[in-house]
Amino acid sequence: HLATSLPLPSERDHLRPRIDLIVFMIDIKSKYSLKNVEASLAYVDASFFLGKVCFLVTGVGRVNACSIETNAVCKLGEAYCSPVLFCELELEGIRVATAQRLLRMLQICAGHIPGVSALSFVSLMRSSDD
Repeated sequence: HLATSLPLPSERDHLRPRIDLIVFMIDIKSKYSLKNVEASLAYVDASFFLGKVCFLVTGVGRVNACSIETNAVCKLGEAYCSPVLFCELELEGIRVATAQRLLRMLQICAGHIPGVSALSFVSLMRSSDD
């Protein structure tokens, strides 16, 4: 399910499936994109930041067209203890690899991978970055 911003409309709460993973997409060419994500973060329950949120930054293949500093997005990921994935959606190989990573993260967050929790997965990702 996709939403352009948070909070989600409450009139369909009873029909909404459980939310296992939130992926905030940030278009590196649009400052509005980052501002929209920052505004939406206030509506996410703090417990989701224990491994069930990630930031997906698109458009990284065109560095000269960037409106957002990658450092600003990395700081956002650090502040919310959430992984940041960078990708270029126009390149099929990268798009497929990113989709596979997101699907694997979703499987972990939904509890479909025995012995791996969302929190332990994010801990492993963080220790490999340090």
